[in-house]
Amino acid sequence: MNLKQILFIMAMAFCLPLISYAQNPEAKIKELGITLPEVGQPMGTYVKWRQVGNVLYLAGNGPDVFGKVGADLTVEEGYQAARETGIEILAVLKAATGGDLSRIKQFVKVLGMVNSAPDFTKHPAVINGFSDLMVEVFGEAGKHARSAVGVAALPNDIAVEIEVIVELKD
Repeated sequence: MNLKQILFIMAMAFCLPLISYAQNPEAKIKELGITLPEVGQPMGTYVKWRQVGNVLYLAGNGPDVFGKVGADLTVEEGYQAARETGIEILAVLKAATGGDLSRIKQFVKVLGMVNSAPDFTKHPAVINGFSDLMVEVFGEAGKHARSAVGVAALPNDIAVEIEVIVELKD
């Protein structure tokens, strides 16, 4: 055996175990005990997602949790509301990818809006509920650029609203 062949065999021996641990979003969702909900109809004249090339843009989604974080809800309750929104977004992503979440190459950008009391400043801690879930499900591909902002009000007084942009595999 020459040096190239030895190095190739060593590389394969090292890489194969890592490949077997690759993040499978469907398996991870099942492992986490998450049941994805049905994707509902938009509340207005818009679509739940739009694909342009290999980029998927999702409309804002929110939970069935209502009130202002920092007044009606604690940071922890806001975090759970953002996580619940993440589960809704997983369902929309699954529908948008034809049922195959493994088509997602990476999360690109997230905008997290928190319905918050005027003096509330822990918006990132709330939106971490969404971000943490995406990393749990997608691994490194779930990490994203993000904005987390407070707003005076959200539709129907929902606690958070989150928009997502993802890149799909070619």
